[in-house]
Amino acid sequence: VQLQASGGGLVQAGGSMRLSCVVTGNIGTIPYMTWYREVPGKQRESLGRINEFDEPFVVASVEGRFTISRHNAEKAVFLQMNKLKPEDTAVYYCNAYAKDTTVGATYQWYYGQGTLVTVSS
Repeated sequence: VQLQASGGGLVQAGGSMRLSCVVTGNIGTIPYMTWYREVPGKQRESLGRINEFDEPFVVASVEGRFTISRHNAEKAVFLQMNKLKPEDTAVYYCNAYAKDTTVGATYQWYYGQGTLVTVSS
């Protein structure tokens, strides 16, 4: 099972960007998918999550600017970021709480490689 975030890059302050994260491999139900970000030297910051019933939650610090959605059939989660600020510059990661299709498998968190978002002032 692998997760890969994509869609990062350079954007000007005030702009928008949409990140995607796809889960590949022999994975079954994915009850939760989340987004978080990291800046070197700072604590990891959770951004929000979305459950298998398509019910999103975003943290207060980005509420109103960031939206989380998912496409269950494609095993993908998205992070729509609007009104970006220089302080949003970070590496963005997704993770998934799921289990693979192996008989007897249990739910666990899967982590993927991040994508860098740079917001210029």
